[in-house]
Amino acid sequence: MMDPSEQKSGDAAPKPGWHRSPPVVAACVVLAGVGLALVFEHRVHLMASLPLLLPLGICLAMHVFMHRGHGGGGR
Repeated sequence: MMDPSEQKSGDAAPKPGWHRSPPVVAACVVLAGVGLALVFEHRVHLMASLPLLLPLGICLAMHVFMHRGHGGGGR
């Protein structure tokens, strides 16, 4: 078995992770574009639902930060 310190200088570089492959990067760009288009085209609907979603977001934030999530402390 070869020791890692004895590697030859001609060895191939390690492959990048799956998240850097061209299909994944392209999918992320497309999804970001679609998301932005939805936000810009439907901003009136998003702003109309904000008063309903804001209290829900506040409750979730209080649960996470004040109770430290589920299974937290036992206190």
